[in-house]
Amino acid sequence: VLRPLGEVTMHLPAEIGDYTDFYSSKEHATNVGTMFRGPDNALQPNWLHLPVGYHGRASSVVVSGTPLVRPRGQLQADNDDESKGSVYGPSRLLDIELEIGAFLGGSAPQLGRPITMAEAEDLIFGLVVLNDWSSRDIQKWEYVPLGPFGSKNFGTTISPWVVTLDALEPYRCETSAVKQDDPVPLEYLRDPNYSSYDVALEVDLTTKEGSTTTISKSNFRHMYWNVKQQLVHHSVTGCNMKPGDLLGSGTISGTSPGSFGSMLELTWRGRDEIKLSDGGVRKFLQDQDTINLRGFCLGGGERPRIGFGDCSGQILPAGA
Repeated sequence: VLRPLGEVTMHLPAEIGDYTDFYSSKEHATNVGTMFRGPDNALQPNWLHLPVGYHGRASSVVVSGTPLVRPRGQLQADNDDESKGSVYGPSRLLDIELEIGAFLGGSAPQLGRPITMAEAEDLIFGLVVLNDWSSRDIQKWEYVPLGPFGSKNFGTTISPWVVTLDALEPYRCETSAVKQDDPVPLEYLRDPNYSSYDVALEVDLTTKEGSTTTISKSNFRHMYWNVKQQLVHHSVTGCNMKPGDLLGSGTISGTSPGSFGSMLELTWRGRDEIKLSDGGVRKFLQDQDTINLRGFCLGGGERPRIGFGDCSGQILPAGA
Protein backbone atom coordinates (compact mmCIF):
# COMPACT_ATOMS: atom_id res chain seq x y z
CA VAL A 1 0.00 0.00 0.00
CA LEU A 2 1.38 3.42 -0.96
CA ARG A 3 0.63 6.33 1.34
CA PRO A 4 1.32 10.04 0.80
CA LEU A 5 4.54 11.07 2.54
CA GLY A 6 2.69 13.80 4.42
CA GLU A 7 0.54 11.19 6.16
CA VAL A 8 3.38 9.15 7.64
CA THR A 9 5.89 9.79 10.41
CA MET A 10 9.49 8.98 9.55
CA HIS A 11 11.81 7.48 12.15
CA LEU A 12 15.53 6.89 12.46
CA PRO A 13 16.40 3.99 10.13
CA ALA A 14 18.48 2.19 12.78
CA GLU A 15 19.29 2.17 16.47
CA ILE A 16 22.61 4.01 16.39
CA GLY A 17 25.11 2.57 18.82
CA ASP A 18 28.09 4.77 17.96
CA TYR A 19 28.60 7.78 15.72
CA THR A 20 31.96 8.91 14.32
CA ASP A 21 32.53 11.98 12.17
CA PHE A 22 35.42 12.33 9.73
CA TYR A 23 37.14 15.23 7.97
CA SER A 24 37.82 13.74 4.55
CA SER A 25 37.11 16.29 1.81
CA LYS A 26 40.44 17.78 0.79
CA GLU A 27 38.71 20.82 -0.64
CA HIS A 28 36.96 21.50 2.67
CA ALA A 29 40.03 20.84 4.82
CA THR A 30 42.09 23.13 2.58
CA ASN A 31 39.53 25.92 2.82
CA VAL A 32 39.31 25.78 6.61
CA GLY A 33 43.05 25.39 7.04
CA THR A 34 43.68 28.38 4.79
CA MET A 35 41.33 30.55 6.88
CA PHE A 36 43.05 29.76 10.15
CA ARG A 37 46.67 28.96 9.20
CA GLY A 38 47.20 30.37 5.72
CA PRO A 39 47.54 28.58 2.37
CA ASP A 40 51.06 27.30 3.02
CA ASN A 41 49.94 25.37 6.12
CA ALA A 42 46.34 24.59 5.19
CA LEU A 43 46.59 20.83 5.72
CA GLN A 44 48.02 19.46 8.95
CA PRO A 45 51.04 17.13 8.45
CA ASN A 46 48.96 14.00 9.12
CA TRP A 47 46.00 14.83 6.85
CA LEU A 48 47.25 13.12 3.67
CA HIS A 49 48.33 10.04 5.63
CA LEU A 50 45.13 9.06 7.45
CA PRO A 51 41.38 9.81 7.60
CA VAL A 52 41.09 12.31 10.46
CA GLY A 53 38.02 11.71 12.65
CA TYR A 54 36.51 12.17 16.09
CA HIS A 55 33.83 10.43 18.12
CA GLY A 56 30.44 12.12 17.99
CA ARG A 57 27.33 11.73 20.11
CA ALA A 58 24.86 9.04 18.98
CA SER A 59 22.11 10.12 21.40
CA SER A 60 21.56 13.43 19.57
CA VAL A 61 21.32 12.02 16.03
CA VAL A 62 17.77 12.85 14.90
CA VAL A 63 15.65 12.12 11.83
CA SER A 64 14.80 14.74 9.23
CA GLY A 65 12.10 17.17 10.33
CA THR A 66 13.18 17.31 13.98
CA PRO A 67 13.64 20.92 15.20
CA LEU A 68 16.86 21.76 17.06
CA VAL A 69 17.32 24.34 19.80
CA ARG A 70 20.13 26.86 19.37
CA PRO A 71 22.90 25.66 21.70
CA ARG A 72 24.28 27.65 24.60
CA GLY A 73 27.73 27.30 26.06
CA GLN A 74 31.03 28.99 26.75
CA LEU A 75 32.16 31.61 24.22
CA GLN A 76 35.49 33.40 24.10
CA ALA A 77 34.89 36.77 25.75
CA ASP A 78 37.22 38.69 23.42
CA ASN A 79 37.79 37.22 19.96
CA ASP A 80 41.24 38.80 19.82
CA ASP A 81 42.42 38.05 23.36
CA GLU A 82 42.08 34.53 24.80
CA SER A 83 43.45 35.68 28.15
CA LYS A 84 40.15 37.46 28.90
CA GLY A 85 38.44 34.10 29.34
CA SER A 86 34.88 33.18 28.46
CA VAL A 87 31.25 34.15 28.85
CA TYR A 88 28.12 31.99 28.83
CA GLY A 89 25.44 32.47 26.20
CA PRO A 90 23.74 31.28 23.03
CA SER A 91 25.84 30.48 19.98
CA ARG A 92 25.94 33.37 17.54
CA LEU A 93 27.79 31.50 14.79
CA LEU A 94 25.54 28.51 14.15
CA ASP A 95 26.43 26.56 11.03
CA ILE A 96 25.69 23.49 8.93
CA GLU A 97 27.91 20.74 7.58
CA LEU A 98 26.88 19.04 4.35
CA GLU A 99 27.78 15.36 4.70
CA ILE A 100 26.93 11.80 3.74
CA GLY A 101 26.51 9.24 6.51
CA ALA A 102 27.30 5.52 6.18
CA PHE A 103 25.39 2.91 8.19
CA LEU A 104 27.27 -0.29 8.99
CA GLY A 105 25.78 -3.76 8.80
CA GLY A 106 26.87 -7.35 8.50
CA SER A 107 29.09 -9.28 10.88
CA ALA A 108 32.28 -7.37 11.62
CA PRO A 109 35.38 -8.85 13.30
CA GLN A 110 35.45 -9.11 17.08
CA LEU A 111 37.33 -6.69 19.32
CA GLY A 112 41.04 -6.87 18.59
CA ARG A 113 40.95 -7.72 14.85
CA PRO A 114 40.95 -4.85 12.33
CA ILE A 115 38.69 -4.79 9.26
CA THR A 116 40.61 -5.26 6.03
CA MET A 117 40.03 -3.28 2.84
CA ALA A 118 38.76 -6.48 1.19
CA GLU A 119 36.06 -6.80 3.88
CA ALA A 120 35.04 -3.16 4.18
CA GLU A 121 32.48 -2.76 1.41
CA ASP A 122 30.43 -5.77 2.55
CA LEU A 123 30.09 -4.16 5.99
CA ILE A 124 28.63 -0.88 4.69
CA PHE A 125 24.85 -1.27 4.59
CA GLY A 126 24.09 2.03 2.87
CA LEU A 127 24.23 5.79 2.85
CA VAL A 128 22.10 8.71 4.08
CA VAL A 129 22.39 12.49 3.85
CA LEU A 130 23.73 13.98 7.09
CA ASN A 131 23.89 17.49 8.57
CA ASP A 132 26.38 17.75 11.42
CA TRP A 133 25.18 21.08 12.86
CA SER A 134 28.08 23.09 14.29
CA SER A 135 28.51 26.02 16.65
CA ARG A 136 31.61 27.80 15.40
CA ASP A 137 31.99 30.15 18.39
CA ILE A 138 31.59 27.43 21.02
CA GLN A 139 34.05 25.34 19.01
CA LYS A 140 36.62 28.14 18.85
CA TRP A 141 36.92 28.31 22.63
CA GLU A 142 36.75 24.61 23.45
CA TYR A 143 38.57 22.72 20.71
CA VAL A 144 42.18 23.00 21.94
CA PRO A 145 43.65 20.47 22.62
CA LEU A 146 41.15 17.61 22.10
CA GLY A 147 38.90 18.90 19.31
CA PRO A 148 35.17 19.74 19.20
CA PHE A 149 32.85 18.72 22.03
CA GLY A 150 29.75 20.76 22.93
CA SER A 151 29.95 22.60 19.64
CA LYS A 152 28.94 19.40 17.87
CA ASN A 153 27.00 17.28 20.35
CA PHE A 154 23.69 19.20 20.37
CA GLY A 155 22.34 17.68 17.16
CA THR A 156 23.04 15.76 13.96
CA THR A 157 20.26 15.32 11.40
CA ILE A 158 20.01 12.44 8.91
CA SER A 159 17.63 11.58 6.09
CA PRO A 160 15.37 8.59 6.87
CA TRP A 161 16.07 6.57 3.70
CA VAL A 162 19.14 4.31 3.57
CA VAL A 163 20.36 3.87 -0.02
CA THR A 164 22.33 0.65 -0.36
CA LEU A 165 25.71 0.44 -2.08
CA ASP A 166 24.20 -2.06 -4.52
CA ALA A 167 21.72 0.61 -5.65
CA LEU A 168 24.55 3.15 -5.95
CA GLU A 169 26.89 0.89 -7.92
CA PRO A 170 25.92 2.39 -11.32
CA TYR A 171 26.99 5.77 -9.91
CA ARG A 172 30.44 4.76 -8.71
CA CYS A 173 32.90 7.39 -9.95
CA GLU A 174 36.38 8.81 -9.50
CA THR A 175 36.96 10.98 -6.47
CA SER A 176 37.92 14.59 -7.12
CA ALA A 177 41.47 13.57 -6.18
CA VAL A 178 41.40 10.84 -8.90
CA LYS A 179 44.30 8.99 -7.23
CA GLN A 180 46.34 8.94 -4.03
CA ASP A 181 50.01 9.02 -4.95
CA ASP A 182 51.56 11.94 -3.06
CA PRO A 183 51.91 10.30 -0.63
CA VAL A 184 50.77 6.74 -1.34
CA PRO A 185 48.71 5.58 1.67
CA LEU A 186 50.07 2.89 3.95
CA GLU A 187 49.23 -0.58 2.70
CA TYR A 188 46.21 -1.18 4.94
CA LEU A 189 44.56 2.00 3.56
CA ARG A 190 45.15 1.31 -0.13
CA ASP A 191 41.88 0.77 -1.97
CA PRO A 192 42.40 -1.11 -5.27
CA ASN A 193 39.03 0.27 -6.42
CA TYR A 194 39.62 3.80 -5.10
CA SER A 195 36.41 5.70 -5.87
CA SER A 196 33.36 7.49 -4.52
CA TYR A 197 29.78 7.93 -5.82
CA ASP A 198 28.24 10.55 -8.08
CA VAL A 199 25.65 11.87 -5.63
CA ALA A 200 24.55 15.46 -6.27
CA LEU A 201 24.08 17.41 -3.03
CA GLU A 202 22.17 20.64 -2.48
CA VAL A 203 21.54 22.88 0.53
CA ASP A 204 18.33 24.94 0.80
CA LEU A 205 17.82 27.67 3.41
CA THR A 206 14.22 28.68 4.15
CA THR A 207 13.55 31.79 6.24
CA LYS A 208 10.75 32.05 8.80
CA GLU A 209 8.80 34.01 6.16
CA GLY A 210 8.96 31.01 3.83
CA SER A 211 11.45 32.20 1.24
CA THR A 212 13.79 29.41 0.04
CA THR A 213 17.27 29.82 -1.46
CA THR A 214 19.62 27.08 -2.63
CA ILE A 215 22.89 28.23 -1.05
CA SER A 216 25.20 25.39 -2.11
CA LYS A 217 25.53 22.61 -4.69
CA SER A 218 28.20 19.98 -4.16
CA ASN A 219 28.83 16.29 -4.89
CA PHE A 220 29.93 13.22 -2.93
CA ARG A 221 32.80 12.75 -5.37
CA HIS A 222 34.65 15.53 -3.52
CA MET A 223 36.21 13.07 -1.10
CA TYR A 224 39.90 12.33 -0.63
CA TRP A 225 39.38 9.50 1.88
CA ASN A 226 36.41 7.34 0.87
CA VAL A 227 34.02 5.54 3.18
CA LYS A 228 35.86 2.21 2.95
CA GLN A 229 39.10 3.86 3.99
CA GLN A 230 37.33 5.58 6.87
CA LEU A 231 35.95 2.28 8.13
CA VAL A 232 39.27 0.43 7.79
CA HIS A 233 41.16 3.16 9.63
CA HIS A 234 38.50 3.31 12.36
CA SER A 235 39.15 -0.36 13.13
CA VAL A 236 42.94 -0.45 12.59
CA THR A 237 43.59 -0.43 16.33
CA GLY A 238 41.26 -3.40 16.82
CA CYS A 239 38.19 -1.26 17.57
CA ASN A 240 35.11 -3.43 17.04
CA MET A 241 32.30 -2.10 14.84
CA LYS A 242 28.63 -3.02 15.13
CA PRO A 243 25.55 -2.97 12.87
CA GLY A 244 23.85 0.42 13.16
CA ASP A 245 27.08 2.34 13.74
CA LEU A 246 27.10 5.59 11.77
CA LEU A 247 30.11 7.18 10.05
CA GLY A 248 29.89 10.80 8.89
CA SER A 249 31.94 11.71 5.82
CA GLY A 250 32.89 15.15 7.04
CA THR A 251 31.87 18.34 5.26
CA ILE A 252 31.81 17.87 1.47
CA SER A 253 33.01 20.93 -0.43
CA GLY A 254 33.81 21.39 -4.10
CA THR A 255 36.32 23.75 -5.66
CA SER A 256 34.07 26.76 -6.37
CA PRO A 257 32.48 29.01 -3.72
CA GLY A 258 28.98 27.87 -4.69
CA SER A 259 29.91 24.28 -3.87
CA PHE A 260 31.20 24.82 -0.33
CA GLY A 261 29.50 22.63 2.28
CA SER A 262 29.39 25.01 5.26
CA MET A 263 28.45 28.62 5.91
CA LEU A 264 31.90 29.08 7.43
CA GLU A 265 33.28 28.57 3.91
CA LEU A 266 30.41 30.20 1.98
CA THR A 267 30.99 33.44 3.93
CA TRP A 268 34.75 32.86 4.28
CA ARG A 269 34.70 33.04 8.09
CA GLY A 270 31.99 35.73 8.12
CA ARG A 271 33.75 38.13 5.75
CA ASP A 272 31.14 37.73 2.98
CA GLU A 273 27.37 37.50 2.88
CA ILE A 274 25.12 34.81 1.43
CA LYS A 275 22.45 36.56 -0.64
CA LEU A 276 18.93 35.15 -0.29
CA SER A 277 16.17 35.13 -2.91
CA ASP A 278 14.01 37.54 -0.88
CA GLY A 279 16.76 40.17 -0.74
CA GLY A 280 17.97 39.20 2.72
CA VAL A 281 21.43 37.97 3.63
CA ARG A 282 23.00 35.47 5.98
CA LYS A 283 26.43 34.86 7.42
CA PHE A 284 25.31 32.20 9.89
CA LEU A 285 21.93 30.73 10.85
CA GLN A 286 19.19 32.80 12.46
CA ASP A 287 16.40 31.51 14.70
CA GLN A 288 13.52 29.97 12.71
CA ASP A 289 15.74 29.29 9.70
CA THR A 290 15.18 25.84 8.19
CA ILE A 291 17.97 23.98 6.44
CA ASN A 292 17.20 21.13 4.04
CA LEU A 293 20.00 19.00 2.60
CA ARG A 294 19.10 16.94 -0.47
CA GLY A 295 20.98 14.18 -2.24
CA PHE A 296 20.19 12.47 -5.53
CA CYS A 297 21.72 10.53 -8.40
CA LEU A 298 20.52 12.07 -11.65
CA GLY A 299 19.99 8.92 -13.66
CA GLY A 300 19.73 8.78 -17.43
CA GLY A 301 19.90 5.95 -19.93
CA GLU A 302 19.48 2.68 -18.07
CA ARG A 303 20.36 4.24 -14.72
CA PRO A 304 17.34 5.15 -12.56
CA ARG A 305 17.18 8.41 -10.67
CA ILE A 306 17.82 7.74 -6.99
CA GLY A 307 16.73 10.12 -4.24
CA PHE A 308 17.91 10.17 -0.63
CA GLY A 309 14.94 12.13 0.72
CA ASP A 310 15.06 15.29 2.79
CA CYS A 311 17.49 16.00 5.61
CA SER A 312 15.86 19.02 7.21
CA GLY A 313 15.74 20.82 10.52
CA GLN A 314 14.60 24.16 11.87
CA ILE A 315 16.56 26.20 14.41
CA LEU A 316 14.54 27.18 17.48
CA PRO A 317 15.63 29.99 19.84
CA ALA A 318 17.97 29.13 22.70
CA GLY A 319 16.00 27.90 25.69
CA ALA A 320 12.91 27.03 23.60
